[in-house]
Amino acid sequence: MPAVCHARGDGTASHFRAGRGGIVHVRLRDLPQVSRAKHKVIFQVEDNDLRKRNLALNDVNNMQGDPGKDNVEIELVAYGPGLPMPKLESQVANRIADTLARGVNVLECENSMTNTKTTRADMLPNIGYVKAGVTTLMARQREGWAYIRS
Repeated sequence: MPAVCHARGDGTASHFRAGRGGIVHVRLRDLPQVSRAKHKVIFQVEDNDLRKRNLALNDVNNMQGDPGKDNVEIELVAYGPGLPMPKLESQVANRIADTLARGVNVLECENSMTNTKTTRADMLPNIGYVKAGVTTLMARQREGWAYIRS
């Protein structure tokens, strides 16, 4: 059984691995120092669904809780139907602003913006921009980043 990482709603994430006695649960912050290299994770938001947007933001928050904010680099990329997430009038605009303030890189797809005639003036300040959300996901995975679709 491959290792599986699961972020929980209580602000912790767990690492599960098959062991002799079944599945072993290890909190990420309890892993040995050798395994404590800075984690890198990219979250994908491509749905126009408020529940999924909140789930992605909850997962980002959980990742900063365990393994800890200083031990993880996080990016959240929105594209396609997920484009409105970092807009000024978004239902989660305040949560996005808080996420940015905690050091998470929130990225918007410029292709999606062009296709929907959305401008940077429509977006929250301090977000980043990428040419294409899907190619950013592909590049990050090639670089060894963990990929999470909420």
